[in-house]
Amino acid sequence: MVILCEHASPDIPEPYHDLGLDPAHRFSHAAWDPGARDVAMALSRALDAPLVASRVSRLVYDCNRPPEAASAMPERSEVVDVPGNRNLTEAQRAQRIESVYRPFCTAVTQRLEERAASHLPTALITVHSFTPDYHGKPRTVEIGILHDADRRLADAMLAQSHRLAHRQIRRNDPYGPEDGVTHSLKLHGIGHGLANVMIEIRNDLLGTPADASTMADELLLLIEPALAELGFEIPIRGDAHDA
Repeated sequence: MVILCEHASPDIPEPYHDLGLDPAHRFSHAAWDPGARDVAMALSRALDAPLVASRVSRLVYDCNRPPEAASAMPERSEVVDVPGNRNLTEAQRAQRIESVYRPFCTAVTQRLEERAASHLPTALITVHSFTPDYHGKPRTVEIGILHDADRRLADAMLAQSHRLAHRQIRRNDPYGPEDGVTHSLKLHGIGHGLANVMIEIRNDLLGTPADASTMADELLLLIEPALAELGFEIPIRGDAHDA
């Protein structure tokens, strides 16, 4: 596996002056995906998989969006205004692309090329979280399994959803390809011929590091048998020896 977490950090470098955000929104879900990095790191350890995580807020540049997308540097995220993203010049946009997006993509490509050179079969997982309420409407889905044109890994994981009978697990929910959220899957997954999936977790289930660890353990009940079904060799974890 190679694991991505494009919205891992709320950090806004000092030169951007917090993008003029209202302090109430500075560390909200608009700025990052709370809990996603903790889950991604737990999966990375369990699967012995490299993790590439963005260290800059998605409001500076959303690494899951192509440079031409307006949502790559949004002027508004749901109900949150982002004054520092208004009326950006081409030079300002180019600076963010070169300083945030390109290095992230380069890091991903390097990991994938290293594995290909070593003849290591690879699948790609991206990890995200989402808010329980969006524009005032509650979301009942707890775990979203998202895919674009390549649905192999998503199908194999969804086939294991009975293992998490207590969870509301859905395909391409709360987002899908039509929402423009599968850029990384297309660029880094499909573009390299890799089985791939995007996991979205409702962020009220990730309130503490312990919650994130529990969620990672639950997701492994979907991921590991899905990978085995697709012919991947799964690392044996310490708890497997104990069992």
